[in-house]
Amino acid sequence: QVQLVESGGGLVQAGGSLRLSCAGSGRTLRVYAMGWFRQAPGKEREFVAAYNYNSIDYADSVKGRFTISRDNAKNTVYLQMNSLKPEDTAVYYCAADDTINRLRELAPNYWGQGTQVTVSA
Repeated sequence: QVQLVESGGGLVQAGGSLRLSCAGSGRTLRVYAMGWFRQAPGKEREFVAAYNYNSIDYADSVKGRFTISRDNAKNTVYLQMNSLKPEDTAVYYCAADDTINRLRELAPNYWGQGTQVTVSA
């Protein structure tokens, strides 16, 4: 079993950047497909980005602005967010699963606790 802890959220002005981190413990993240999701107030949780060894997916709303990556030595996955918009404001969660399909279906086995991102206009 793996535990996930997100960090790096905060308040940023529109057009700014943030990098979220998702640190894994208990097991190496290399064996998992990893993903990022977000949930804005009053809205359902939505897919942001995910990747495994041969596939990377992004939501249309973040393509060209967000980049998912991992550092195996640090057992950490990142979400680099550039050109942020007020509509990106949400709690961001990282997640892990054996298959990327379950991430795409918003049904991964492991979730982090979330980190708040607020983008001011």
